[in-house]
Amino acid sequence: MNSRFWNPLILMAGVWLFCACSATRHLPEDTYMLSKVKVVTDGKYKDINTTQMKTYVRQKGNTLWLSTMKIPLGVYAMAGKDSSWVNRMLRQIGEAPVTYDTLLAQQTCRDLQLALQNKGYLDAEVELYVDKKKRKLNAIYVLHPGTAYYVHGLNTDIQDSVIANLLKDYKHVLYDGMQFNTDALNTERSQITQFLQDHGYFRFHKEFINYRARKDESSHQVELSMILHPYRSNEEANDTLHSRYQIRNILYQSGNASDTVIHLREKVLKENTFIKEGGLYSSSDLQNTYNHFGRLSAVKYTNISFEPVSDTTLLDTRIMIQTNKPSTISFQPEGTNTAGDFGAAASLTYQNRNLFKGSETFSMKLRGAYEAIRSLEGYKNNDFIEYSIETSLLFPRFIAPFLSSDARRRINATSELSLMFDSQTRPEFIRRVLSASWHYLWKPRNHHDSYRLDFIDLNYVFMPWISETFRKEYLENTSNSNVILRYNYEDLFIMKTGFGYTYNNGRMAIKTNLETSGNLLNLCSHVFGASKDERGYYKIFGIAYAQYVKGDFDFTRNLLGRGMQDQLVFHFGLGIAYPYGNSTVLPFEKRYFSGGANSVRGWTVRSLGPGRYKDKDGRINFITQTGDLRLDLNLEYRTHLFWKFDGAMFVDAGNIWTLREYESQPGGQFTFAGVIKDLACSYGLGLRLNFDYFILRFDLGMKAINPAYQTEEEAHYPLIHPDLSRDLAFHFAVGMPF
Repeated sequence: MNSRFWNPLILMAGVWLFCACSATRHLPEDTYMLSKVKVVTDGKYKDINTTQMKTYVRQKGNTLWLSTMKIPLGVYAMAGKDSSWVNRMLRQIGEAPVTYDTLLAQQTCRDLQLALQNKGYLDAEVELYVDKKKRKLNAIYVLHPGTAYYVHGLNTDIQDSVIANLLKDYKHVLYDGMQFNTDALNTERSQITQFLQDHGYFRFHKEFINYRARKDESSHQVELSMILHPYRSNEEANDTLHSRYQIRNILYQSGNASDTVIHLREKVLKENTFIKEGGLYSSSDLQNTYNHFGRLSAVKYTNISFEPVSDTTLLDTRIMIQTNKPSTISFQPEGTNTAGDFGAAASLTYQNRNLFKGSETFSMKLRGAYEAIRSLEGYKNNDFIEYSIETSLLFPRFIAPFLSSDARRRINATSELSLMFDSQTRPEFIRRVLSASWHYLWKPRNHHDSYRLDFIDLNYVFMPWISETFRKEYLENTSNSNVILRYNYEDLFIMKTGFGYTYNNGRMAIKTNLETSGNLLNLCSHVFGASKDERGYYKIFGIAYAQYVKGDFDFTRNLLGRGMQDQLVFHFGLGIAYPYGNSTVLPFEKRYFSGGANSVRGWTVRSLGPGRYKDKDGRINFITQTGDLRLDLNLEYRTHLFWKFDGAMFVDAGNIWTLREYESQPGGQFTFAGVIKDLACSYGLGLRLNFDYFILRFDLGMKAINPAYQTEEEAHYPLIHPDLSRDLAFHFAVGMPF
């Protein structure tokens, strides 16, 4: 391995280690730096996770980068004792050594003991051991849970006859024989409260429920009683039955100070209101009303209040709605850099959030771009000009026949109609794209699932002009049998339908998509006896149409759990697309590519594959380095560094392949026997700037195994023989890679 590559890294690590070790010189006399904190148990307990128990520790050691290096502490230790601007900056960027606090340690012992008792270990004890070495201290909290207590003799005392009758068929969380657990007690109390509030009990709250427990130390059992108290308006009032409230009137009111009119249709207001006149009060209906009004782009703020009618059990409901400004215009300039060719672009967007008084969102976007292309020779001009117009109309509900109003209300859905025209003028060709689509997106309430249906998606690709130089050199050159290139520079019509499903619970995510194109057109061609052209293609309106099927599956799993500072995330991605019938080649927009910020990060975008294929002409590699099948395997370790900065270490593997053998892509066809040899591997480091609402990501990837080179050892195994100029790739992106 090249020692010139690794020696600076080893030296840097040594400097950081020395600085971290010298941090204790900043400590006051008779104090210790808290170096490590451990939480361990005196045995094996299935329901005790020491990692989770560590969250009760009130004082932890200094921040670890990548779980190994105390880099912020090392930065702080580099500061001198004077107040120069350099030392002030180092102290501000770095992290001061954590001084061990005996009071916080005692409080931690009490918190850990209480946490164990809440799990049913009522006789639990916690011991603290400290290991001092010079000016550093390791704190070890040893948990002695003892024997768990179980509920024996579960009683309920419901001091309200109406509620007692209502709860007869209620499925309780608590049961006789369960391990005593205060979380279960709180869950039972919260669920009963929710149940009663959904059945008209407007004034009921969880403080009306409490427990009485008596433990038997000899048998390790707990006699448990749940008590539901009657209603009492104040301490001096008599006990009464809890009242069930009914909705009398619903009043809608504008929340805009300058406008007393709500600019939403009455039907839209009622469709998004789940509270019912004449029905019982329900907290779930209240929350659903908030959720549905919150989805409307025209609504800025919603406030719902209830006013009891005197001497009755009736409620008047007031729904106050503050609306957004209906129309906005935005301008966005851009800078572009395509393979070293710099350019500029700008877009102007108009948006109306309430087009038909039903919170329909209409948007129109005008975009123009210019780029000076330097790498082309033999053409009259070297300019790339693009302009496009894109419009969309989004309805915050299902727009479909034969769908009941109840079904529309149960599902959070949107329907979207979009139209787009794009014109690209390059030195080699002029390309026009016209597209139209109708989509449905919906998500069931209180689920982690979401669905997407592309009911119809039409794309018309028109090539009005191709330069003679490009046509002769690439499209008509007999020595260049690039069928993929020729196919993607012809007029083409795509009519597709698709369905997508997404699941995300915060720890695991699944994303699938299936689409197909051309089947209905092909059926019509056969039914009406259409004839094929000289190349064997059916046409519609004189244009060949594409026929293919395409499926994608992505799986992401956080292996270290949710909400932790350190995360280990695994990602698996598989996609396959097969042209058939009226097509032998996939349209370019539907083909896969590999490399880039969200794939195998040791390669720049569209520079890897297919298979063992090695690019020969940089001018057309965006066509030749595409495939019909993709595979991605990623493992990324993520950790918080300091302030808004997060770090990452990653290993990527994957590639793309073609399903058919094309002469223009030698070594690109997929075979089961060659999958392992064709896998590209890379590794690297990442830096993320996390602003919560968006993330800026910087990734530095190095090639480890390059399948494009099979015989040249140094090129095939960059991991052993790294070359920064050849194997290093830098990526900038917004958002996480998966």
